[in-house]
Amino acid sequence: MTESARDDVFRPGLLAGKAAFLAGATSGINLAIARRYAQLGARVYVISRNQARVDAALASLGSMAAGRAADVREFEAVAAAMQDCADRWGPIDIVVSGAAGNFLARAADLSPKGFRTVIDIDLIGTFHVLKAAYPHLRRPGGVAINISALQSFQPASAQVHACAAKAGIDQVMRCLALEWGPEGIRVNSIAPGPI
Repeated sequence: MTESARDDVFRPGLLAGKAAFLAGATSGINLAIARRYAQLGARVYVISRNQARVDAALASLGSMAAGRAADVREFEAVAAAMQDCADRWGPIDIVVSGAAGNFLARAADLSPKGFRTVIDIDLIGTFHVLKAAYPHLRRPGGVAINISALQSFQPASAQVHACAAKAGIDQVMRCLALEWGPEGIRVNSIAPGPI
């Protein structure tokens, strides 16, 4: 990318007037995305399971940020937060689904509950976020972004639960791109490497 192209991508005010909803945006990559969106002028709304973490994230995001605790495993909680975002900031332009859970465990040692927990947070949670987002994004220019991982296509030892969840998420995103693309909703899944 040339320097002038990079400057254009990150110019102040690029996202002015836009509303962005971010799930799992109280730490890591997702919080960094929320910060960048806010720097570029977007009004951001963040959710995470823990209200104290939401409050800490909001303190770092500035006056054009709001959010609440909502567990992505509970569709009604996500839908209520999405509606709160729309009521507060107007039509939602961008949704970033990045809530995730993970830990190292070899398959032989992984409990069924541990496997299900990662599937519930990552795969089911992503579906909940995107399903709740659809009525808000359903117009040309809406953007749905999922933060995936290399495990979606690259197997890893002690990561069977994460690999299965991320592969499922990326397939969900492909299906949504087919279904929602003709309505003008851009659907993308991003698989960053180790950060």
